[in-house]
Amino acid sequence: MFSLKPKEGGGTPVPPTPQQQQGSSLMKYALVACIVGILAVGIGGYASRSTLEDRIVALEAQNHEAAELINQLQKDATQISSDVDVVGKKLGVTAQDLVASRKYAEKLRLEQEEAKHQLQQTASELATKASATEVEKVAQEASSKLAAAQQEANSKIGSVSGEVKTVATNLESTRQDLAASRREITDVRTTLSQQIARNSGELSDLRKKGERDFFEFDIKKDKKNPVQRIADIQLELKETDVKKQKYNFIIHVDDSKLEKKDRLANEPVQFLVGRDKLRYEVVVNFVDKDRIRGYLSAPKDKVLSAERPSFKAPE
Repeated sequence: MFSLKPKEGGGTPVPPTPQQQQGSSLMKYALVACIVGILAVGIGGYASRSTLEDRIVALEAQNHEAAELINQLQKDATQISSDVDVVGKKLGVTAQDLVASRKYAEKLRLEQEEAKHQLQQTASELATKASATEVEKVAQEASSKLAAAQQEANSKIGSVSGEVKTVATNLESTRQDLAASRREITDVRTTLSQQIARNSGELSDLRKKGERDFFEFDIKKDKKNPVQRIADIQLELKETDVKKQKYNFIIHVDDSKLEKKDRLANEPVQFLVGRDKLRYEVVVNFVDKDRIRGYLSAPKDKVLSAERPSFKAPE
């Protein structure tokens, strides 16, 4: 049988007191509270991190839109530069003006590239920020920079558009001047054609008017001396057709040759002479075998008759 007496050398176990039991319960509650607090902090940190990532994604989307806007501005600037080139070619502007326009367009493109680079750099900085407040602040700065860049680009594009309109206005003015000049030249040709002489008597009447100088000629086809001087030009007879009253000849003027073929008798042949473009006129009245007879008409007043006035170069 078992004995209820304690063994020698051994102690009797002491039951816990109520105070000890109450302290153990408090420690369990405190441990549970700490675990709950840690979980709450972790959940809160995760929510803050999720919110921060959502804002970074939104800012990256805004940066993508800004990049697309800058690309569109570059396309617009390139199109405007092409329009300026085309209008410049139609106007006949100087090479210096074209170079200046290209430099201006290139400068605008470089400025837009720099703005795009700054926006990309700002987005990279946003990705490394740990504070939501700093992210919001940098986002506002990026938006302000984008708005300023867009406003500056619109201003410069508006300036280029104004220059294009000015060039278009000058082009229209040039067209009107050209049309007026053509009408004047047509009037001059018509007037000269109405004042041709078919014989010596009519030529004498034209001389009496005193408006132009007249030089009669009688040119024969000559192999040894093919070119004959009439006033300040030279004529060379190549071929005649007596039956059809036609002839071919060459006008030597200003170190060049003007070949005229199948010309009829009493048909005025007009051409321009010198830098001032003075209008001369040859009229052949009679076509014989290897021979033509007629006259040369030249303006008396060289200044008033000039169709393209010459300008002296600056000293």
